[in-house]
Amino acid sequence: MGFFSPAPYHIISYGFLLGTTFFHTFVGGIVSFRVLPRPQFSSLMSSLFPIYFTIQTALPLVLAITYPASQNPFGITGGITGFLHSSNRYSTFVPVTATFVSALANLAFVGPLTTKVMDERKLQEKKDGKKSWDSPPHSQEMQALNKQFGILHGVSSFLNLGTFIGSLVYGVTLSKRLS
Repeated sequence: MGFFSPAPYHIISYGFLLGTTFFHTFVGGIVSFRVLPRPQFSSLMSSLFPIYFTIQTALPLVLAITYPASQNPFGITGGITGFLHSSNRYSTFVPVTATFVSALANLAFVGPLTTKVMDERKLQEKKDGKKSWDSPPHSQEMQALNKQFGILHGVSSFLNLGTFIGSLVYGVTLSKRLS
């Protein structure tokens, strides 16, 4: 084993994935929202999300590549072959792939769309002379942008939760391999 074995990299990558997702979702994001003024919070999240979603997208790929082989000489091989083995379909392939797909959707589609709508709301705020979060009434344009932002934010949150749950499910599988 040791330095050239994929096993330590697999465990470390899993720890980074779960830890990053947990912290950003349940600690960092919430605390930032509570303590920062909304413009600064939006700026922070716009800067963090591409990095965060890239990490969430890359680490499941690392998990697949570093999938450790069975200790049994007649057991499942490691790496992509072991990751894709039919006996790992539901315990490994599905949760790790769900994690990857959820993160990729946020990185490539939902995140950029959400940022675009945020930028459109900033422009509309200048036109209306009123912040998007101020109490109503709002222009029809701002109402539409707020609704669109709410939907995209909900979808992004749902996808992020999918990444977190997929990571937890895979953690149970991984813990069974360690015992």
